[in-house]
Amino acid sequence: MTNAPLRRSVHALICVNLIRIVFSAFLTDQRRDQEHQLDMARLDATEMFHGTTWMQEIVGLISSRGDPHLSQTVPNWTRAPWLEHIYLAEMLNASPSTLRVLTTHLPSHLLGPALQGSKTKVIYVSRNPKDVVVSFYHFHQFTNFLPEPGSFSEFLNQFLEGEQHYGSWFEHINGWMGQEAALNLLHVTFEEMSMDLPGTVDRVSSFLQRPLLEDERNSCVQHCSFSSMKDNKMCNYSLVPDEIVNHSKGSFMRKGKIGDWRNMFTKQQNQYFDGVFNSKMKDCSLEFVWEEEERQEPQ
Repeated sequence: MTNAPLRRSVHALICVNLIRIVFSAFLTDQRRDQEHQLDMARLDATEMFHGTTWMQEIVGLISSRGDPHLSQTVPNWTRAPWLEHIYLAEMLNASPSTLRVLTTHLPSHLLGPALQGSKTKVIYVSRNPKDVVVSFYHFHQFTNFLPEPGSFSEFLNQFLEGEQHYGSWFEHINGWMGQEAALNLLHVTFEEMSMDLPGTVDRVSSFLQRPLLEDERNSCVQHCSFSSMKDNKMCNYSLVPDEIVNHSKGSFMRKGKIGDWRNMFTKQQNQYFDGVFNSKMKDCSLEFVWEEEERQEPQ
């Protein structure tokens, strides 16, 4: 227990330095085309379990004008590679397209300086944090590359203290939304995608300046519905090897519901969470959807 904070600090230092090196190397290697590359990029930025995969599919299907061929034959980590993964530069160099779709969970302070002043289109996806922590807890339970989550109470405390991968949820969302005016950024929520998928497709296609015909739009909505994605092995992570994910313990795409936190939170945990949330988000103007239908507080 004594060395846990040190291990987290060393891990964070290594990850942050590696991220900077990879991103800097990519920009250096592409120096000749740097301005063009940045201007033509689309960046899907999220915290973990905000709806990253969902937005990857939406952007991909809009880009293909509703044609599901790529989304059904090419893994999503190839179609929209992760900025923080070591294979990024090799994958981008091998890509025949000059129109980049990148994905990241990185905080804004690592990317903001490179994005400001460019024409890169940033789509930031957020989700109510109570559902985030529940989804992340279940994810820890069936992955082999993350530590054992312990009890949900312990995990919840770690989440509120910002002691999990990618750090504080509060700092992440406040950081990105604090740069909204300086970036070409569209903010979309998980709850919007869940409650109004056609409207979300319209918003994203308008932001990307890629208008769709009615049949193209309908195809996008059909193939990026949660049920469709859950059955699509190109985005449901069933292709990930067993040594990384123990598929017998769960699935990456669980429910896709709003308000599932009520099945996990006790009344005391909910009150504690609300206290921390109200303190850390007092300067944030965002409004969160906690459930699809209002119900009484848990007893």
